[in-house]
Amino acid sequence: MSDLVVVGFDDEKTAFKVRDKLARMSKEHLVGLEDLVVVVRHQDGKTDIKQSTSLAGIGALSGSFWGLLIGLIFFVPVLGLAIGAIAGAIAGHFADYGIDDKFIKDVSETVKPGNSAVFMLIKEVTPDKFLTEMAEFKGTVIRTSMTAENEAKLKEAFGEEAPAEKEKVAAPAM
Repeated sequence: MSDLVVVGFDDEKTAFKVRDKLARMSKEHLVGLEDLVVVVRHQDGKTDIKQSTSLAGIGALSGSFWGLLIGLIFFVPVLGLAIGAIAGAIAGHFADYGIDDKFIKDVSETVKPGNSAVFMLIKEVTPDKFLTEMAEFKGTVIRTSMTAENEAKLKEAFGEEAPAEKEKVAAPAM
């Protein structure tokens, strides 16, 4: 089962640095991501959402292949290729893979102007190395589907301080 993690940052650039670090970690097999999204809320209030995969492009490529194959069968490969590419791109554009688009939009509304966030759908991870690599970035865990214990470790890695426990003051003896 995958874990969803959303971490916010106090500037517009850190989320992209985290994305780049996660890409490197993925190549090293330290983390396996199903989906990765970067959200940036600019000072003017506009929000940019950058998905890690272009489903329209993947759909166009797949549609081109199948269109060409069907076109060859009916002796019109160029027409089949064009129709397949268009159909695949449209299907890919409307497909929802990974993190739910409505969820991304809802949570991105909570990101303050001038800030950014990273949405990660993690399918596998080497916890100790992941936490060590993420420690260089200071952020706030906005949402997670992790257990309370793992969420606390994640918050600590991103530099969030645990709330201080209130000390019980004993009543003076009489």
